[in-house]
Amino acid sequence: MSVSTKSPANPAGNATGNITCSVEFELLCRIAQPQPDLARVLEMLRAGVDFPELIELAAEHGVRPQLIGGLQSLSWEAVPAAARGSLEDYHRFHCARALSLSEELCRVAAAFAAKGLRLAAFKGPALAVALYGDVSRREYADLDILVPEPEVDQSERLLDSLGYHGDAGDRAFRRAFLGYLRQCAFVHPGIDAAIDLHWDFSGIHVPFPLTPAEVWRDLAQVSIGDYAIATVSGANLALLLAGHGTKEAWRCLGWVCDFALLVDRHPEFDWLEVHRRGKARGCGDTVLLGCAMALELLEVPVPPVLRDPIAASARVRALASSLSHELRQGLPLPTPDRHFSDLDLCDSWLDKLKAVIRLVLTRTTGDYEAMKLPQALWPMYYATRPFRLAAKALAALR
Repeated sequence: MSVSTKSPANPAGNATGNITCSVEFELLCRIAQPQPDLARVLEMLRAGVDFPELIELAAEHGVRPQLIGGLQSLSWEAVPAAARGSLEDYHRFHCARALSLSEELCRVAAAFAAKGLRLAAFKGPALAVALYGDVSRREYADLDILVPEPEVDQSERLLDSLGYHGDAGDRAFRRAFLGYLRQCAFVHPGIDAAIDLHWDFSGIHVPFPLTPAEVWRDLAQVSIGDYAIATVSGANLALLLAGHGTKEAWRCLGWVCDFALLVDRHPEFDWLEVHRRGKARGCGDTVLLGCAMALELLEVPVPPVLRDPIAASARVRALASSLSHELRQGLPLPTPDRHFSDLDLCDSWLDKLKAVIRLVLTRTTGDYEAMKLPQALWPMYYATRPFRLAAKALAALR
């Protein structure tokens, strides 16, 4: 893949460049760029696109706000009435939903402050305001909050008092089988809201380019209505977005858009230092990969200081080529159900091996579903898990 300031016709320099991208996905890339290529978008619209597929792809990739904004800028030219009506209906729903989730985030943050508990919001409305300037300019479905690990139990009890309930069993079950993820989900049936409570950004088995301690030392504030919400910003946000995208295999164009917008808006960042910090955590390639994906799909220039490190990394170039190739196909996105889908966070094979060993020795809900033991016998899963995974692997080989 080239690391020049523009993505050439075959930026990967390999087989990926010979694969024809769907017109609809290419249109999404052009309209979701930090600086949308509206002239090219209009050409494509006039030539004809499959609007049901375009709208479905925009929904799967979380870029409907960008699509709507671009089409509005073109006065909806060449857009059929049915497609425009569908998108405008979604826009009204999304704006109302974004306002509702934003109000709920403020309510939760105020409750935490009243109890003297710390909270930092990331993704969701906070990221929409920080990156896009408006809670409705980015697509999201829930709220993500970070709390200090010593305050997790108090935070869970507070969420319970606000009407939220754990999405997967009681507290003992979550600690035993989901604690390794270092996050848990809570739902509020009465207001159709969900909160992912985090005390770290990845599972215990893999590293991550950003630590919670770094976040707590350098919190920023975003204004949502009349309320100031603590959030992640600056170089910390770059590390967070790079790590999150890599952990999720960059399978959503919306995540590439987030990182690309940050790169585009903040050339003043010390990107070499951002990369150095990620590398110190064993995750330096996440920053390089985020930049490579932004160039490959959205033609956002790589920060000059990172061009040589990307060019020197065969691993990053191969990952960017492979992941962008999958996205370019315009097919429904795969469900992220692979056990080791987050190993790309690891720069080294040694860290990957350590991650696999940790996960093999960690209890998960799969162990419980395979053999439902009473709570008093849950420690036995540490002994049975390796055998269950071995049997599963043998069955797959057969």
